[in-house]
Amino acid sequence: MDDKLADDEARRSVQHGSVKAQVEGEVQAEIADRASQGPPPGEARKIDEVAGQFRSKAVNEVVDTEREVERGRGAARISQVIDYIFYLLYALLGMRFLLALLAAHSSAGFVQFIVAVTNPFYAPFRGIVNSPSTDQGHTLLLPIVVAIIAYVILHLAINGLLRLVAHRKTQI
Repeated sequence: MDDKLADDEARRSVQHGSVKAQVEGEVQAEIADRASQGPPPGEARKIDEVAGQFRSKAVNEVVDTEREVERGRGAARISQVIDYIFYLLYALLGMRFLLALLAAHSSAGFVQFIVAVTNPFYAPFRGIVNSPSTDQGHTLLLPIVVAIIAYVILHLAINGLLRLVAHRKTQI
């Protein structure tokens, strides 16, 4: 995801640079053209109006592109923070799953820490399905598997929404 966002940001920056260069080139060409020849009689006003419209449109496009690039950068940064938070959540829930599967002692400090940190995220899924266990205390916490799947779906939905916000709308 980060590579896609970085590639998209790089592509947009290149596009922005080319639009800026094109606008500068057009303005310079217009100035050079006007300097080399005068307008036909009676059309100077019409040429000025058309040139003003083109110039205004070009400037507006550059401003719009600049805003979209900034919005894309902000959305990319938010996406990175969200990714970090969800990856941390996946790691903690995975650790709790592994500790239960290995029958870790619930009195151990690390086990208590993992359980305390993950309880708010695990609580909505507790009891959804049975958790089979052995006589030795090894437990397969299937609700954690359901929780991880639900959080992956939520994670994908949030990142999809951010892509919608950052996506540039092309007009023809």
